Parts: sequence; structure tokens; C-alpha cells
Amino acid sequence: MSPLSRRRFLGATLAAAGAVAVSSVAGCANGNPGIRDLGAAPRPLAIPPLAPSTRDAAGRRVVELVAAPGTSSFLPGVATPTWGYGGLPFGGPTVRVARGDDVVLRVTNRLPETTTTHWHGASVPARADGGPHQPIAPGATWEASWRVDQPAATLWYHPHPHGQTERHVLRGLFGLFLVDDDGVDGFGVDDFGVDDSGGAALPSEYGVDDVPLVLTDRSFAPDGSFDEQHRNSVGLLGDTVLVNGTVAPYLEVTTTRVRLRVLNASSARSYRVAFEDEAPLTLVGTDGGLLPAPRTVTGVVLTPGERAEVVVDVTPGRRRVLRSLSHDLGAVNGVARAAGADDSFDLLELRPAARLTASPPVPARLSRETPLAEADTGRTRRFVLSNNRINGRAMDMSRIDEVVPAAATEIWEFTNRHTLPHNMHVHDARMQVLEPDVPAGARAWKDTVAVPPSTTVRALVRVGPHTDPEVPYMLHCHLLRHEDDGMMLQFLVVGAGQRAATTIAGHDHG
Repeated sequence: MSPLSRRRFLGATLAAAGAVAVSSVAGCANGNPGIRDLGAAPRPLAIPPLAPSTRDAAGRRVVELVAAPGTSSFLPGVATPTWGYGGLPFGGPTVRVARGDDVVLRVTNRLPETTTTHWHGASVPARADGGPHQPIAPGATWEASWRVDQPAATLWYHPHPHGQTERHVLRGLFGLFLVDDDGVDGFGVDDFGVDDSGGAALPSEYGVDDVPLVLTDRSFAPDGSFDEQHRNSVGLLGDTVLVNGTVAPYLEVTTTRVRLRVLNASSARSYRVAFEDEAPLTLVGTDGGLLPAPRTVTGVVLTPGERAEVVVDVTPGRRRVLRSLSHDLGAVNGVARAAGADDSFDLLELRPAARLTASPPVPARLSRETPLAEADTGRTRRFVLSNNRINGRAMDMSRIDEVVPAAATEIWEFTNRHTLPHNMHVHDARMQVLEPDVPAGARAWKDTVAVPPSTTVRALVRVGPHTDPEVPYMLHCHLLRHEDDGMMLQFLVVGAGQRAATTIAGHDHG
């Protein structure tokens, strides 16, 4: 078993972010000269606002997002051209919906070039997925609509234009997308978030004890703009780490427990979040939603695109620091450095008040979802990862690579024959990694899984229920340089009696 296998159950995930830097990799294929302290004065952690929504005449929840250029100030006296959603110059507001909602997401493009907006982790029809087949031209508005039918989870949204994803995300186009279940703390009190004693629930007050942490890293050119040129073999590794767009952040804490929803929105960097003394964290959720039961961990690793939810305990008046610690990606040293895995640095400072409001205990039970069963699998699909290709082929927008029956449970095997780490994201799917030391009832729900070099990861995968015999979903590496280089393929999801297209005629199926 690879060194990551047990941690992969933990999401292969979590990171908080912070106040420091990782130096640029200019002129060095796998290099990372080390961490440099910016010496920035601590700032309050910015909390992305909740995106406003309205109800239309049909009762649908409508959210309007505008992608537009802006200017941000990350470092004192430095103005940086950025892109953002929803009136923010960098990043986007947190979209929040509830299971059972009929939603309409309208995205208007006020950028100087074509983009897309993908709902990462959401179960959506292919025409609403926001992948490369749903381009939004400058000045145009694209509408995606669907009924939300998935458990509570921390998802996110970001561009997915073919060959340009890394650059668009780098400039600031990303935001969280939260799904609540039954309208109570993101979980219905009868089904989720309640322990056997009755009434205990996870922290739920957004921005107070339920706090988003969106991790990104950037390097700056002399004129203050983002450095978009100096990639290494893994991708763009920044020399400044931002949390919710904040350098050197701290969080004023008013409760004895805080739930942190952590997203790795970096294009190449992985993180391992832990307290400075590696005191316990309580892991309660990963990409696809809540764990069956909380897990006590000393840290969680997040590769790009992965999410994790942790609950941390704090003591009145005692400041704590979350750090990103060095971690094992199963890669040779030079490549590990290129992914930031050798770095250790401070992240977020927690500043508890002298008197704290008592939080309820973490529930003993979280999700009661039935796990996927290996005995129910219909077939095994095998994907070989090498040279930024899947099964030896580069992405072709007109080619259909796989046809998958809707709602079928299958085994997908990802074999990494590369010296580089990869992580595979499947659109419109929920997965559970098969590991011999993790029983079915304890498996985490994922949509992005880490695949270290010289390993094979086997996952139970269920796609659907949405079907479309003409418009595809994507399977790709979420190291964004690799995706842009062509490490992506397309699959159709079909229902009984549907005849799948053999090619994709044209690219605009919006």
C-alpha cells in the first residue's frame, strides 16, 4: 500500500492557508527554492459573502453571477489586476442551495475573452455542467438549471475553458458552492448531523463558527500582476499563499468549536493542514459530503480541487496556528518540491475570545448514506496516466472516449505510470476509494482522488442520474497545467434505449 493510501481515505485532503510564501520556480523544472516570509502585518480573514438569490414565478432559486475584471491589493501598496465573480475583484461569493431546490444559475461574461463556469462536484445535466462545451462569449449570459438532488456537501465553481483553465482560475475565478440538506445546518435533523443523544449538530453559522477557507497561491511580477509564466512540471507554484484572498490572515473565534470548510483552489500546490503541535482535528466531511462518522486526525492532505471539512476545538484566550506541513505525495524529491509538498509554513491564526459560547459536541453519526457496494459493480474501466495523457491519448473535443450507463456502479482503476503525481476528477460522479483497511461503512465520498506515481487507485464510481446521448462530461487531472495540456477525456451518460453519439459535432451545446 502506498504511503498515501490511508490518508487518501481522509480525503487525500485538507489545507488551510496562509500568511506566507513559497518562492517562484522560474528556470527550474522541478525546483522550489523555499519559503520566504513576507513579513506582512496580520489581517482579519476575509469571508466571501453569500451570493444573493431570488425566487422566480416558478419558485426556482435564481442566482446571478457576473464574471468581470477588477483590481485587488494583496500586498501593501501593490495593485494587482484580477478577475472575479459577483462584484468581487478576486474570487466569488459563496453560492448556497438546498437539496430539493430547483435552481437557475445565470453567468454573465464581462471579461475580454470567452470563459465557462463549471459546478465542481455538483450532480447536474451535462448541458448545465459548465465544461468546455458550454462557452460563454464576452458579453453573453449562460444559464444552467437543475433540481438539486445530492447530500449536503462543500462544492465549488470555477472556469473550465479548454486549454485555458489554469490561467482563468489563476486570475481569480472561483468560489464555494454549498449544498444544504433539508434546510437544517446543511443536514436534516432526522437524517444528518444528529448523534444518538439527539440534538447535537455541526457548527452552522456561516462566517462565525462555519467558516470557509479557500486556499490559493500566487507569485507576483514586478508590476504587481500575477506571474503567469513560470510553470514547472506540476504547474504554477506561487510564492504567496492566500486564504480567501487574504495574506497573513487571522480569525476571531467566539465559540468553543469551529467548523472549517477547506478548498484547495491552487492549480498545482498540495497542502497538509495541522495544528503547530499536531493536536487532533476532527474530520467530518470530504469532497462528496459528510463521513459516516467523525474521524480524529492530526492533519489532512488536499491536492488541487479537493475539499475537506474539519471541526477544531479552541480554548478561551489561547491562540492556535494552523500550519501546512511537509507531506508525502509518493513522488521523487524534485517533483515533490514542485508540488509544494516539502514546504512547511504558518497558515491561519485562530484568536479565541476570553469568553466563548459553548458549542454542542460533534455528532457521533453524520451521514447515513448507503455505501457503494463492490458486489453491485457492472464493469471495470481502466485508465493509464502517463506523460499528461490518459490511455495514451490527448483530449479531443470531438471524440467520445467512454459511454457509461446512468446510475450504474462501476470500478474505475487509475494507474499512474508517470513520475509526476496526478489527481483525477470525474464530473457528475461520486466515488468511494477501495482500500483494504477501510470497511465499506467508513468510506469517504469523493469526486477527486490523488494518484501518486507508480500506484493504482481503485474507486467505486456512480455517475448520473442525468442522461444525454450527445453532450459529454469530463474525466481529467485537476493539476490544471496537466488538464490544459490534454490530460482529459470525455464520456457520455446514457439511459436504457438511448443511442450514444459517436462524435461531438461542434462545441457549443449550451
